[in-house]
Amino acid sequence: MDGPGCYVPDETEGITSVEDLPKARVERRKRNRRKCPCPKCGRPATRRHVYRRLLHDLGDARTGRPIDLEVEHSQHYCCRCKCWFTVDLSDLALPGSRYTHRVVAAAVRAVVEDGLPYRVACWHLWRDHRVFVPFATIQNWVEAAGKKR
Repeated sequence: MDGPGCYVPDETEGITSVEDLPKARVERRKRNRRKCPCPKCGRPATRRHVYRRLLHDLGDARTGRPIDLEVEHSQHYCCRCKCWFTVDLSDLALPGSRYTHRVVAAAVRAVVEDGLPYRVACWHLWRDHRVFVPFATIQNWVEAAGKKR
């Protein structure tokens, strides 16, 4: 019988391949706009393309599965400025990043505040938050933040 203080083993313990980890639950978000103001001139720009971007977020502790955000976003073209731009996703993640701001903050906090080595922080992110981040990526985030001495 499970109860407070009972040890429940981690079912992913001993897995050495990333492909063998539990599959992520996908949550879909939409940032698809028909018209969007141009960042240069402010005039409405028409939608030309729709893209999908996959972001890894902190996992669900109840189910023990990771969470991926699939964000559908639009790309626009301004005829006056002759420039292409996409809908702003900076509130979710940095441009070009595969991880949300919450994952980056949790990883940097594990290294800086808790003083964990990068490889151990990688394991703690999986164990506690069900998100797999390579330790070299965590190292890049910490060095970019300029926090570790």
